[in-house]
Amino acid sequence: MIEFDKYAVGIVIRRLRNERKLSQEVLSGLSGLARSHLAMIEKGDKQANFETVWKIANALGIMPHQLVYLIEKEITNKD
Repeated sequence: MIEFDKYAVGIVIRRLRNERKLSQEVLSGLSGLARSHLAMIEKGDKQANFETVWKIANALGIMPHQLVYLIEKEITNKD
């Protein structure tokens, strides 16, 4: 069983955002989230709910299940 890790969520989102050369401001605009909300998710200070994950995935141009898979992979690679 994989334990949830909000820091892994932030790591993956930040990595994907940087790979796409998007600022937090741009990604927050594309996803409809406040930049401060996105920043807190990336730092692991705030836990993203599924609707937020869905919005971020769409803004990054991937399907939500792909984002969840990358987060799972990040968590399992830490072990």
